[in-house]
This record gives sequence, structure tokens and C-alpha cells, in this order.
Amino acid sequence: MDGGGAGRLMAGNVGITLTPPVSASTDPGNTVDDVVGRARAAAATGVGSAWIGQRPDLDATLLAAVVGREVPELTVGVSVVPIFTRHPLVTASAALTAQAATHGRFRLGLGLGAAFMTEPVYGVPHVRPVDRLREYLTVLRSVFAGDAVDHHGAELTAAASGVGTAGARPAVPLYVAAMAPRTLQVSGELADGILPYLAAPEVLAEHVVPALTAAADAAGRPRPRVVAFVPAAVVTDPDAARDAVTTSLTRYGAVPSYRRVLDLAGVDSAVELALLGDEQAVADGVRGYLDAGADEVVLSVLDGAEPDAAQRTWALAGEL
Repeated sequence: MDGGGAGRLMAGNVGITLTPPVSASTDPGNTVDDVVGRARAAAATGVGSAWIGQRPDLDATLLAAVVGREVPELTVGVSVVPIFTRHPLVTASAALTAQAATHGRFRLGLGLGAAFMTEPVYGVPHVRPVDRLREYLTVLRSVFAGDAVDHHGAELTAAASGVGTAGARPAVPLYVAAMAPRTLQVSGELADGILPYLAAPEVLAEHVVPALTAAADAAGRPRPRVVAFVPAAVVTDPDAARDAVTTSLTRYGAVPSYRRVLDLAGVDSAVELALLGDEQAVADGVRGYLDAGADEVVLSVLDGAEPDAAQRTWALAGEL
């Protein structure tokens, strides 16, 4: 592949996701050390941005702060903090700490989650999620602006005077995992960007970007950034790789928000959207998302596809 040529044709940024290595399931070691090591390896290939997912055994905001501090070449983000299990003032304090630790290289992603993931685990009713998102963003925007917070809404109460910013500058950018019409409406009005996952290029171009743009225009503000997350791996044998990752990707079809965008794309399973192939094939797939309106594409690295898939995918992202 003419990597330089492919890079010059790109009209946006390309980032990656960072997760503990697959081998950690049998030899856990130290997760933080593992992820920092992977971040260093990715940065060495030229990767400029990395996103870390929240897990029950891993605090993504704290880990992003550590990674960003240890690997200053990277902009780091969290995708995503669930809004039903953390009060916005708690989320804000963690985000401000991460922003200060990374000297302005942190991005905060928020997600609504789903009832079947929230209620049985945390005992928190998952009701009126879009209304809660609107209030959550309103509180966070006040905190990140350095304003006193005195919010008493139907979903949230947040009252704090003399809110500091922990030395965090600039303000923490707010991203939302938004793909449905109502979440896109709120995001267009209040967020700095969105983080769609499994929204195919045609879904971005025909449904997501127009709705987001219309909401931002109506609010008299610039359209928030579109950061599209795409499952991907640079591999030698795409068919074998697809078989290896089918189980992990198929589960997304049971989540209503993902099921909706998969149906809009006319696919049965998320595995059909995975970018699997050599460097040129994955680069061509990335270009499709950028042409559809994404400002940035994040390769959600399927490092279980082949033994060296992560390293090859990082190298491509750095090249692009």
C-alpha cells in the first residue's frame, strides 16, 4: 500500500481504542501498566489520539489521566461514562482532574446506557434518559465554565458554589454516544461532539449528520464534531479474523440503540461493519466514514482477530 498517498487523501483524524491485551484474561498482570505500555507502542507508530472504554473493573477516566500523563504524545478520551451511575458533579471532578493531569489533552464521552445494563447491576431506574442527558450536560457545561452550579431539575439536583476547575484548561470537551434522533437533538444543542458506534457511512450521511447539524443550526452554534467508532483490524486472513470476532460483535445487536443503526444499514450483525483486511482495505473503509461526514474515525481495535492485529492497526492509524 502507498501509505503516504492514503494519508494525504484523508480529510480527518484517525484514532484508536486502547484496551488491555487479550492475554490479560488468563494472566492479568497489572492492567494499568499493560494499557500504558500499549499506549506507548501506539504513540510510537504516530497515533495521536486514543480512547478508553469504561468497564466494571476499570475506571476509564482515571486510566485516561494516567495514560495521558505517561504518554504526552496522545490526546486521550473516555468512551463512555454512563450517566445513570454517576452524579454529574462526580463526573466533573474526575474529568477536571484528568484534564489537568494531561495538560488539556482529555475528552469526556458520556453514554445513556440501557435498562438491562443499568437496573439489575446498580439498582438504578433507567427512565427518561434523554431528559437526564440534557440536565447532565447543562450541569457539566456550567462546571467546566467555572460557574457556580445551582441546578434543580426533574432528573437531577446539583448545587455547588465556588466550583473550581482543578487547574484544567481548556474546558473539558463534552462528547455523547448519540445516534438516535432525540439524543442527536440534545447533543446538537449542548455537546461538543458525538461518538457514534456501528453507524455505517450511509447511516452517518443520511441520518446522523443531518439531524445533528439541524439541531446545532437551530441552537445557533457550530455543528458538534462527529467521531465515528468503527470495529477494525489489519489482518492477513479476513475470513478467519471475522470468525474470531463474530461472538464479541454479535452481542451489540441486542442493544436497542445499536440495533436501530444496524437496521438502518440493512445488516443483521455488527460483524458485517467490521473493517477487516490489509492496510489498503481498512484505509479505504476509513475514507468512507470521512466522506460521509465524520470529522474523526476511531478504529475500535479488534486485536483478537490475529496475533499481531493490534500492532498492525496502530501502525495504519499512525500512518493515516
